[in-house]
Amino acid sequence: MIPLTHYLVLGAVLFSISMVGIFLNRKNVVILLMAIELLLLAVNINFVAFSHYLQDTAGQVFVFFILTVAAAESAIGLAILIVLFRTRRSINVEDLDTLRG
Repeated sequence: MIPLTHYLVLGAVLFSISMVGIFLNRKNVVILLMAIELLLLAVNINFVAFSHYLQDTAGQVFVFFILTVAAAESAIGLAILIVLFRTRRSINVEDLDTLRG
């Protein structure tokens, strides 16, 4: 049986990688969206690990809600990126600065 600390370390590593991806990459929107998805995956791993450790299914129910939000976020984000690419021919974050009203 794998102890709880292994899952928590894995979640912390994924969370750290996603934070590095968010803060170091400020130019590509696709990589920013992937980093946000990785952040949600790290949270899901922690929820499932604690749910299994505490013998409570509430954490697993939260995972389904988080997966639903993540799927909607990625679908809407990619749709916005497609529209942005069609109009600007670029998906750089610096080009999004010109869209301010």
